[in-house]
Amino acid sequence: MGRGMTGTLAGVERGPALELPPHTSAVGRSLMAAAGLALVLAWAARVVELRPLELLRDSGNILVFLKGFLRPSFAHIGEYAWQAVVTVCIALWGSLLAIVLAIPLGVLGSRNISPHPLVYHLARRAMDMLRAVNEFVFALMFVTAVGLGPFAGMLALGIHTGGVLGKLLSETIEAIDPGQVEGVTSVGASRLQVIAFGVAPQVAPNFLSYILLRFESDIRSASVIGMVGGGGIGFYLWDTIRSFNDSEAATVILLIVAIVMSVDVLSSRIRRFAI
Repeated sequence: MGRGMTGTLAGVERGPALELPPHTSAVGRSLMAAAGLALVLAWAARVVELRPLELLRDSGNILVFLKGFLRPSFAHIGEYAWQAVVTVCIALWGSLLAIVLAIPLGVLGSRNISPHPLVYHLARRAMDMLRAVNEFVFALMFVTAVGLGPFAGMLALGIHTGGVLGKLLSETIEAIDPGQVEGVTSVGASRLQVIAFGVAPQVAPNFLSYILLRFESDIRSASVIGMVGGGGIGFYLWDTIRSFNDSEAATVILLIVAIVMSVDVLSSRIRRFAI
């Protein structure tokens, strides 16, 4: 009995040795990824004609250009200040329109709560289209439709930002904890009740942060879409720069910076209060 067991074990020992599956080193993968990224960046540098040495060599020309902005003129500060108010109003109503568009698109474009895969893909492609077209292009389109003025700028900002906020909202919804949704569903809640009590409380803080962030971005965008007839202070920015009226352009830029800083402070306080 003992000799039989010994013979069996010996046969097992003499059999082919087990081979471990090949294991790719994480270091090797990282090096390959870094080499690939370096090649892509090198190719992109040639495409964009990256020449940092020329920038350093001609930096004196930049200083000469900036000297004209060191003496702002306040002769027309009243008109510029009013146009700054118009710019804020454009961004405000544009953000409101964006929220109205983003909520249904974000809900329907979330894989975990969308009613049907076809609806999900349609909502996703709609958000892609709204994000892909720049607000400048939308502004040109709406200027043709409704004429020059802030209404066209507000529509352009709202449509484009609606796609951005919708995308952010859908990504936030897809990352929620499913336990709360399942708990609301288990008591017989309807789809709207599930969204209101299972989804909305989880996504509201992040969505509010996204809204405030995009509002700040819309302030900057609204300050330049006036260049294409969208109203606001952007028209004066473009007019003073192209006429080489550096002192007036400096005043306009200072107003834009002041608006952005004020909105940033206000947004921070709203976040601390609401989140």
